[in-house]
Amino acid sequence: MQACTRTLASSLRYAAMTASVDVPVRRRVLLITRNLPPLVGGMERFNERVVAQLSRDFDVSVCGPEGCEAFLPEGTLVASVRVRPLPLFLVRAAFASLRMARHARPDVVIAGSGLTAPLALLVARSFRVPALVFLYGLDLVVSNRWYQRLWIPAIRACDGFLPISRHTRDLAIAKGLDPSKMDIVTPGVDPVDDAVGDASNFRENHQLGDRPILLSVGRLTRRKGLVEFIRDCLPDIVARQPEVILVVIGGEPADALAGNRGGVSDDARAVAKSLGIERNVQLLGSVSDATVRAAYHASQVHVFPILDIPGDVEGFGMVALEAAIVGVPTVAFSVGGVPDAIAPGISGALIAPGNYPGMAEAILRYVDASASRETDSQRHACITFAREFEWDKIGDRLKAVISRLAGF
Repeated sequence: MQACTRTLASSLRYAAMTASVDVPVRRRVLLITRNLPPLVGGMERFNERVVAQLSRDFDVSVCGPEGCEAFLPEGTLVASVRVRPLPLFLVRAAFASLRMARHARPDVVIAGSGLTAPLALLVARSFRVPALVFLYGLDLVVSNRWYQRLWIPAIRACDGFLPISRHTRDLAIAKGLDPSKMDIVTPGVDPVDDAVGDASNFRENHQLGDRPILLSVGRLTRRKGLVEFIRDCLPDIVARQPEVILVVIGGEPADALAGNRGGVSDDARAVAKSLGIERNVQLLGSVSDATVRAAYHASQVHVFPILDIPGDVEGFGMVALEAAIVGVPTVAFSVGGVPDAIAPGISGALIAPGNYPGMAEAILRYVDASASRETDSQRHACITFAREFEWDKIGDRLKAVISRLAGF
């Protein structure tokens, strides 16, 4: 809590120094979330960008994980709390949020996920302001008896809901949340520059030559379906394209609250070896953002073989947008919120869950097309689709949705 006190105190001094400046009055937002860097994952990246976008139009305060202040816009009022153990995080975050709200006087309190909805509701009711909550799907269906008994009623009691996909919206409605208090706000993507040189360097650094690259990006949870893809799909692809290589970026999850059994990397290597295709698989683990971008540029196809696992749902599919914005199509199973991130025939292909022969055929079509004139038109189609999700556009929608749900 010392880090929390120091950060809060310094931010309050900053606010006091700037209080006399004649600037337009802006609404004040308090975001309470465990899902921020330095924790790693799609929800963490999403919340980081949400804070950046909110800061354009609101005065933002954040109660988040220890160390998050380094990743937030300058001037953000921050209370940082240790993330482990989880029960103590929730207790500490509750006290820190109440203390912060006494000083910041928010006009609306937002939970960064269903996990912190009870905290947002507590603070909002204490200060008689609306409580909103971002929802991803997993925070609605997670298989935990106490969570379902205690957290879902708290989520349901909030004043507005921000699901990240149509699938998450449907899950929320099935849990009894009021659809009239709901607006979808999807994750976004940043525009990127052409990086032909980066692609070449990536191939050279990892000794890939001119081999066709199938790219998989994401934390190695069981839900991502990597082992099953290598076992049930990759051999058919290798039989027709012997030089193809599956490049896997992402490490085992360290802070995930569900779907985290570990061991995916070892299982993937073992399966590839047992099938005699170990030369067609390369696992890079966790790498820098710059390396991820270079990998997208170097690849022919991004693969997203998500499994349909009860209680462990894929909320959206941000990696499909990250691939599309550099012109790389994604072939994915049509599971969870993934269909919101892919336009079939434009930015990739959606395959019926578990149809590995169909997935192999779709991937091979894109690999074959990469050596033909179709590449430029495919690349343009992907980029055009992804630009509709650029963060500036998502930020405009976020402002409008929060304003409506909070009654501004």
